[in-house]
Amino acid sequence: MAGVAPGSGSRSDPPPAGQDSPVSQAAPAGHAAPLGQAELLGPTDIRALAARLGIQPSKRLGQNFVVDSGTVSRITAMAALQPDDVVLEVGPGFGSLTLPLLAAARRVIAVEVDRALATELPLTVAARAPQLADRLEVVMADAARVTELPGVGPVPGGPPVHDPPTVLVANLPYNVSVPVVLHLLATVPSLTRGLVMVQAEVADRMCAPPGSRTYGVPSAKLAWFGTARRAGSVGRAVFWPVPRVDSGLVSLARYSAADAVLVRGTASREETFAVIDAAFSQRRKTLRSALAQWAGSPAAAEEALRAAGVDPSLRGEALGIGEFARIAAGSAGDRSVGA
Repeated sequence: MAGVAPGSGSRSDPPPAGQDSPVSQAAPAGHAAPLGQAELLGPTDIRALAARLGIQPSKRLGQNFVVDSGTVSRITAMAALQPDDVVLEVGPGFGSLTLPLLAAARRVIAVEVDRALATELPLTVAARAPQLADRLEVVMADAARVTELPGVGPVPGGPPVHDPPTVLVANLPYNVSVPVVLHLLATVPSLTRGLVMVQAEVADRMCAPPGSRTYGVPSAKLAWFGTARRAGSVGRAVFWPVPRVDSGLVSLARYSAADAVLVRGTASREETFAVIDAAFSQRRKTLRSALAQWAGSPAAAEEALRAAGVDPSLRGEALGIGEFARIAAGSAGDRSVGA
């Protein structure tokens, strides 16, 4: 889980409601290109690379590296990559997941914040999958702040390039996983789906529906962009160093343009997120009280809520993204916040 300084989903059918499939029950590998094109990394390989580079996993960067080749192969299969997909991978680390992704997709853009790892990754790919090396582009950057990626923009002496990433597949650092996903969905609109591995508890919060105990800011904000669902579980033993918690896979699917309008109406993301933050900043208070500072007073909050058709006595955990967007849209003119 390297690649970030602190600070849509699988195309296979979802499991039955209330069930969470382990990674060992991944979709058939036939959904992706043969993985035999790449010589995958194992525990011994990764520890040897780390020793040669003098790298010790960093707690500050949330680094827990996947060392099981079977796990990364199954995750790649679950991502159901198509031959023309361009994958955005965050925190590739030593390249455990990068190698099977390169075998399954047309290109992989890997964002890595650790200079030593970013420098070594192309060498690892060249040694283990030389025929796939030209599919890899490494960006040394903090994924929580990156604003420019290869594949979009002008080319000196040639026509503009438009070949942006379409799928997010990543083993994300536990400490910043939600901010990274939200940032990338906001800044890389070409991403239509994703499959990310995060701490199990975080996965639950990302996928929680309104009214549930774990529903909160992460799930509400993710719902602005699309749908999120639990796609599998990953045991802690496949990582080095072994974390104290298990991991979960989250499948993401961005709304179509038409569906986005139905969900958001005329609200802006900035104002809607401000309403969400205010509603959950005092989770146990009613919306009339929780939104008082945002609206200017409890009375103004109640007026905004009633105008949006929302009961002021409810708490934030009862509202879906549609209700949050209606509240934001109804007050946008008075608060002079642009889209």
